[in-house]
Amino acid sequence: MNTTTLDCTGLNCPLPILKLTKTIAGMKTGERLEMTATDPGAVKDVQAWSRQTGNVLVESLHEAGAFRFVILKSK
Repeated sequence: MNTTTLDCTGLNCPLPILKLTKTIAGMKTGERLEMTATDPGAVKDVQAWSRQTGNVLVESLHEAGAFRFVILKSK
């Protein structure tokens, strides 16, 4: 399975979601995106984005001062 990584550390809202949207648009259905962010607002933003777009938030972790999200492109 192909996994794309996206580093959004140091970026504040709305940049992580804008970068996420642009990156996932270029991916194929079934591929995974692993995004890292440091903005605490990214947690709720990624959850809401996932619900609105229909892409699956597989994992959301907070570790070592950063937030890590794994998203499955489903549309």
